[in-house]
Amino acid sequence: MSAEAPAVAWRWLPRSMASRLYLIIFAGLMLAQGLSLALLFYERYQSATTVMLNTMEHDIGTSVAVLDHLPAPERPDWLGRLRRDNYHFVLDPGQPGVPLTTTRSRDVTRLIAKEVGADFRVHGDAIAAARGRYQVHFTLRDGSPLTLDITPRLMPVAQWLPFVLFLQVLLLLLFTWLAVRLATRPLSNLAKAAETLMPTADGPDMSEEGPTEVAQAAAAFNAMQERIRRHLKERLHILASISHDLQTPITRMRLRAEALEDCVTKQKILDDLRAMEQLVREGVAYARSAHGGAEAPVRMDVGAFLESLVFDYQDVGRPVSLVASVSGSTMIRRQALRRVLGNLIDNAIKYGGVAEVAAWRNGQGALCMAVSDRGPGIADEELEQVLQPFYRLEASRNRDTGGVGLGLAIAAQLTSSMGGSLTLGNREGGGLTATIILP
Repeated sequence: MSAEAPAVAWRWLPRSMASRLYLIIFAGLMLAQGLSLALLFYERYQSATTVMLNTMEHDIGTSVAVLDHLPAPERPDWLGRLRRDNYHFVLDPGQPGVPLTTTRSRDVTRLIAKEVGADFRVHGDAIAAARGRYQVHFTLRDGSPLTLDITPRLMPVAQWLPFVLFLQVLLLLLFTWLAVRLATRPLSNLAKAAETLMPTADGPDMSEEGPTEVAQAAAAFNAMQERIRRHLKERLHILASISHDLQTPITRMRLRAEALEDCVTKQKILDDLRAMEQLVREGVAYARSAHGGAEAPVRMDVGAFLESLVFDYQDVGRPVSLVASVSGSTMIRRQALRRVLGNLIDNAIKYGGVAEVAAWRNGQGALCMAVSDRGPGIADEELEQVLQPFYRLEASRNRDTGGVGLGLAIAAQLTSSMGGSLTLGNREGGGLTATIILP
């Protein structure tokens, strides 16, 4: 339970690192901004309240003194002048109320009573029908009632403040996006470089510019890529050297075997020598197939290329047909693609008797080609394994029927070196389809 709990707890986060960093950083900045704004408003409220209470009592005391000294007929004319945003005077006993319920209202009433003096018999009541509203009652020296009606209000917010807050949020979004982009772009570049890594091709290295950590990671990746290239080139060189060196002893052995008298043993020796030559040739061909990406791509008409390939087979009497084609030209590594399709067509003829070639473009615009036959097909659990080198389906290991086991492996590796993929699938009604997808 303890091992799975963290994974469940973070399951609600987005999948990509960039989205997670963006969400965490932006949420943290917004929380800090909200706390700062709340503290600012609270401090402003406290300061304004303190200032109001310090000045309100003197203002009200002065107003009460003015009304007290004015003749009764002139007092209504002064009510408008003495009116404020949160309180006003009324020349009557006011509304019936209940005892004051808040500490602030009691403090305000006490301060006003202290300011005007005991002669005005100050007392306060809360208005039950209006929340927060209360009245302070006075009795002027001529016995006339005077009521101060107080309605507490929130501090007005400047009209430009919402615009400033909106601008701050936009700046947070912009700089959070910029920070996450700068932090994750090197990782994206590294992932793309790893996906397109062609160890045997002289492709471009990663840029080693940028922050120290990014430069170190790029340098390490470039060094790793160079070591892989060097290792595979050494492997190819070794295989080519072995192939070249084996040609001479194999040729001498074949000449000596042909000089023998005709017998069963002679034929067996010649068969074994031919098998050795085939194995050496296909082994070197598999090693060289990794360099398919090193061939420079050329722009050519795919339909014309497929027609030419199919006609070449038909000219020598091979049962190959083009059942579907595409129009237009595209960038293709011609020799590598010809080798891939040739291997697939040869396999289709060998095991299915006929080969059907088709080409089309999928919904993403990628070039798709398929070679199909009506042979026995392959068991589903072995569709992936047959693409591995030296894997053959026949248990007899008969090279005349099963081959060396490198034809499909060479096709798969050449397709991969071109940036594409090769998949196998059984056809409805029997047979196998090999599908090539090139970007």
